[in-house]
Amino acid sequence: MKKFLLISLTVILLFSCSSQINGVLREGGSADLAISASLEPRMSALIRSISALAGNTGSETILDGPSISRSIAASPGVQSAALANTGPEALEGKIVIAKVDDFLSLTGKTPFITYSENRISGKPSGRMLISLDLNTAPDLIALLSEEAVDYLTALMAPAVIGAELTKVEYLFLVGTLYGQPVANEIRSARIKAEIELPGPVISIRGGTASGSKAVFDIPLLDILVLETPQSWEIAW
Repeated sequence: MKKFLLISLTVILLFSCSSQINGVLREGGSADLAISASLEPRMSALIRSISALAGNTGSETILDGPSISRSIAASPGVQSAALANTGPEALEGKIVIAKVDDFLSLTGKTPFITYSENRISGKPSGRMLISLDLNTAPDLIALLSEEAVDYLTALMAPAVIGAELTKVEYLFLVGTLYGQPVANEIRSARIKAEIELPGPVISIRGGTASGSKAVFDIPLLDILVLETPQSWEIAW
């Protein structure tokens, strides 16, 4: 059961075929994230099959909200997590991050999140950069669970195994081994996020902005494959 729960944590972070993140970033670098995520039918069936081959049997839900909450709460930089199931393959809830630049931090590695701030004429000013590439992604995932790495390796995600593949090559590989419907779900999946910042956005890379709100609409395929390093930057 423990192995299945650890796998589920990485599933929600990397393979949620429909996910929405609404966040508030405060001065000092703390943040609240409201998360809603669900899996599409083909991906759910595939995950159950691979889990059964690994010896996990029974009626566990794929996304077990309370158990995933406990795992996320133990990750670097996280203050608390409270996620609840809205269905066997769906959940929603809140994650509180104590300091964003400590979130999933890796000693000696390129920071996943770089955060800086100051005040100009008494008003909040700052910058946040989120970076992900084939060098850092496998280590970030390993922080969550070594067992989850084994599971995602079976799905051959370059973000996990560090292999250099194009998005076209990866989708062809998944379609060949697991069927075109699974590849289609991965192709169409997106991560959507809206983040409220301490002040009005003055520049943004990888998204759009309105006032103090930054909006991102990221194809999941870009993160799974990392054909090119991915980065998102906001200044306010």
